[in-house]
Amino acid sequence: MFYKPLLLPLMIQVLLTFVVWHRMYFDRISEMQDKRIDPQRINTREKGRALLTGSAASADNFSNQFEMPVLFYLAIVLALMLLIQDAVLVVLAWSYVVLRIVHSFIHTTYNHVMHRFWVYIGSCAVLMIMWVRLAWQVL
Repeated sequence: MFYKPLLLPLMIQVLLTFVVWHRMYFDRISEMQDKRIDPQRINTREKGRALLTGSAASADNFSNQFEMPVLFYLAIVLALMLLIQDAVLVVLAWSYVVLRIVHSFIHTTYNHVMHRFWVYIGSCAVLMIMWVRLAWQVL
């Protein structure tokens, strides 16, 4: 079996998305049961947002998994397709994933905005460096 060092951080990022998804549904179902909310009352995103305030952080974090991480997935796939896989890119990929895990932890637990903000900025900076590195090697 041929091992690609960039595949593991990619798989961990995918796993994070599923963990956050699970957390969101656990939080939402618990909140619906506690507040005795009929599922039909939240048949639109707006209604859900208005009624399910206790699980909003988990839902917001789940949505976050389809924002900047999309550029991470694309960078990894591009690197694999172009056979660009050096130690720097692997460290950057792991750094990004670790920062995203920390961001999700903060967002879905104590949700301190400035802690979350600085981790988010750090992850975006790492992602930008990944793209600059890829562009440099491609061009």
